[in-house]
Amino acid sequence: MNGSGCISWETATSRAGFGVAGGLYARDTRDHIMHLRQSVHHHHRKESKVSSAGVVPLLGRVAAAVSEAIARVRPETADADPVVRRSDRADFQSNAALPLAKRVGMPPAQLGGELATHVDVTDGVIADVQVSGPGFLNITLTDSAVWETVAARLADVRLGVPTTEDGRRVVIDYSAPNVAKEMHVGHLRTTIIGDSLARVLGFLGADVVRANHLGDWGTQFGMLIQYIDERPESPWHTEELDSDTSSVSALDSLYKAARAQFDSDPSFADRARNRVVALQAGDPETVARWREIVAESEKAFGAIYDRLGVLLTPDDYIGESFYNDQLADTVTELVDKGVAVDSDGAIVVLSEQVKGTDNQPAVLMARKRDGGYGYDSTDLATIRYSIASLHADRLLYVTDSRQALHFQLVFEAARRVGWLTDAIGVDHVAYGTILGPDGKPFKTRAGGTVRLMDLLDEAVARVRAVVAEKNPDLTSAELDTIAEQAGIGAVKYADLSTSRVKDYTFDAGRMTSLNGNTGVYLQYAHARVCSILRKAGAATRATVDTLGPLEPAERELALALDGYGAVLGEVAEVLEPHRLAGYLYDLARAYTSFYDSCPVIAADEPIRSNRIALCQLTARTLELGLGQLGIAAPQRM
Repeated sequence: MNGSGCISWETATSRAGFGVAGGLYARDTRDHIMHLRQSVHHHHRKESKVSSAGVVPLLGRVAAAVSEAIARVRPETADADPVVRRSDRADFQSNAALPLAKRVGMPPAQLGGELATHVDVTDGVIADVQVSGPGFLNITLTDSAVWETVAARLADVRLGVPTTEDGRRVVIDYSAPNVAKEMHVGHLRTTIIGDSLARVLGFLGADVVRANHLGDWGTQFGMLIQYIDERPESPWHTEELDSDTSSVSALDSLYKAARAQFDSDPSFADRARNRVVALQAGDPETVARWREIVAESEKAFGAIYDRLGVLLTPDDYIGESFYNDQLADTVTELVDKGVAVDSDGAIVVLSEQVKGTDNQPAVLMARKRDGGYGYDSTDLATIRYSIASLHADRLLYVTDSRQALHFQLVFEAARRVGWLTDAIGVDHVAYGTILGPDGKPFKTRAGGTVRLMDLLDEAVARVRAVVAEKNPDLTSAELDTIAEQAGIGAVKYADLSTSRVKDYTFDAGRMTSLNGNTGVYLQYAHARVCSILRKAGAATRATVDTLGPLEPAERELALALDGYGAVLGEVAEVLEPHRLAGYLYDLARAYTSFYDSCPVIAADEPIRSNRIALCQLTARTLELGLGQLGIAAPQRM
């Protein structure tokens, strides 16, 4: 904790590492990987015991009280959902009487009245229960219960959030750029959605395995290596390039040229295919060139990841080459268990669940007619390895929605062969498309793919202009730091605040605004709270007087803070980071209302200390929550 009562969000995130950079002949490294994973696994299980019980949310305590009332009034319906939620008519509202009335055959208003009289108001949590409308229960809490919860969360480094995942091993497959190609706008959503899920699940106690599945294998590398070797004058190493061109940008251009020649020159195509054979056979010269290309690409990926502030490191990279020596065994097992069959020389899995446009079974290509392996083969090997070798409890594949059918077929095959059981969760974490102002997939003005680094540069430049206008006294260095944090945060928040299944329009002007539901607004809100705490001299945790009075705006803010753990649980369950983003935005607005109506620094004690406690808890919740979205929380803006 720093002097303003804010904690550093990096300390509250999980960093479970995984992968091999340059995965050729990966069999030599597997023992090391498994040792690493086992060590991390035990480490997380040990940590998950800390504060594992957490603080029972007020909503949970109210729900328990309503459930007890249901059991007293109608024991035969003791298993009923208490249907408790926040309300603008009271602190909480229970709608349990409406569905229950149908089950027991009585008017809901009458049942609601009976339930109201049996809700315990003697335990110091619930102050009052009123029946409203057709049987709703409007429930008000005692002031002391609200303050006690604030004090308990403030005293806990985890803000009272329990470690509900209890060391479950979750393998998250995300980002997945291609070697020798620049990362572009299409890599943005998978990278930051996957990163946020890794952070949230890790914080909740999961043993997170981050798997960055690099496209580092296949015909394209034989083609590129052959093209480069036939043109030794073509520069692509960093030291050979001008300052405006990266090595991966040069490789990307060389790849496009190689593809054009491959398609137009049969003799070059033959030489390129022979080079693929040489690569697969381990020819030293070809492998050395391949490793150079992989290494340069990984440097470029690292620069993007560092700028985005995501958790991915080289330890998380695992190329398609890693699975190369597992493909044959994978296909053999599918055939031996009757899941895959021969089809004119190819080995395929015919779906039992999905029909194609011709009303024939949809096909997953386990092995091609020429004996080669493709994308389907690698994903089958990946899921087999994740379950058999990594002992995954849950698998998440963060890719765009256009791959939904592919993953449906892969999951079906994995279930039929016995790799994927009911005990293992698996989800295709699908997301929509980033659109341009014209409502079409985001492109450059010339119609090309938008480089990810260019997109980030634009957002940072816009934020710099906004912040410079608002704070002309900032030094250039301060302005650069704030612009970088806020610009990157703006891009990430614009994505993460949208339901991942929806398309959204990339609007740099809107997303960098200081007003509205933007990342910049939330960062500014956090900085504002920290400023107030500095002015108040609140260098240590405030003492909470649980018997103090509670103003309506204080109550609203305290109840909003109490919902933090519940929203993290929702994100972990439904894999929708936008719920956390929405929660943080609502929290920031609740704080604004509180500060506008409840003076902090000028208040008398014990009111002043209680309000400082609310400020401290708000700052810490915003900082930790933004951190779980992968967004920095500056203390000054």
